[in-house]
Formats: sequence, C-alpha cells, structure tokens
Amino acid sequence: MKNLIILLLVAIFTLPSNAQDMPNNEEITTYYFIRHAEKNRSDKTNKDPKLKQKGVLRAAKWSLVFENITFDAVYSTDYNRTKQTAQPTAEKKGLEVTIYDPRQLFSEEFANNTKGKTVLIVGHSNTTPAFVNAVLGTKKYNDMDDNNNANLYIVTISPSGEKSDTLLVID
Repeated sequence: MKNLIILLLVAIFTLPSNAQDMPNNEEITTYYFIRHAEKNRSDKTNKDPKLKQKGVLRAAKWSLVFENITFDAVYSTDYNRTKQTAQPTAEKKGLEVTIYDPRQLFSEEFANNTKGKTVLIVGHSNTTPAFVNAVLGTKKYNDMDDNNNANLYIVTISPSGEKSDTLLVID
C-alpha cells in the first residue's frame, strides 16, 4: 500500500512533465534530483567507492519509480556511485549518462541545454540540495544527512519562469 501511494504521488507530480507533448506547454522544464544510492564505506581511503549491494538495489528501485517518466536526459557527477545510481534509469530510457561538474551548478549553459526538457540529475548529499537551490534561486534546502539516499526533489519551471518544487521521500 505504501508503494502504491508513493507511485501515485510520483505520477501526480510528473503530470507537468508529460504535458510537454501539448503544443502550449513545450517550454515546461522539469528536473528530478536524487542523491546517489548507498555507497561502500568499507575503505575509508577510497574517494570514489562503488555502490554496495543495498545501493545497487536502490538504483534499480529508482528506475522503477521513474518508469512512467519520459526523460530527455540523465545527468550524473563523474563518480562511480552517482554513475551507478543513474545507469539503470538511463538504460531503461535508452539514454546515455551525461557528466556534469558539481562545482558549476545550474550554469546558463545547463539551463539552456535543458530548457523545455525533463531531466534526472544524480548528485551528492551536499550538491543535490545546492543544485535545487540554484534552480529555485533561493536557499530553501540544507545539505542532506549523509545516510539519506531517499530524497526526490522535483522542480518545475513554467514557460513564464514560475518555479515550483516538491520534496518526496522514496524509501
């Protein structure tokens, strides 16, 4: 029942992204932001760990959560854990994972390249909320707890530039 409610909520919040097919809504931009899934923390010296088994399962779960969303692009930072989180969704959608620099959040180039599109962005506990804040133009969200891999931030930008956002927890 809990999963059904979650899927219904995701479906409700994805309606604007599906409305892009309508002629008058062609400039609606929708961003889905998630943090990478659970990483292997066994080697504290490894700065680029891969996902542990629980993380691999979460990455697969994200691909199911996003099953009915038509993404135009999937972005990830250039780390094993983020790329592994993005890959199952990208593969299901027939997309390549595009690498972005987390030090250059919501640049003019990124905004122009994604305008009118529906985009998945996979980041980190600090970069994901910072990216959402950059898109919103305000500091609304703080860094995520280091053990939180369940947040889904959805930001929609209307053709007039009006922005709306939602935070869901998909656990």
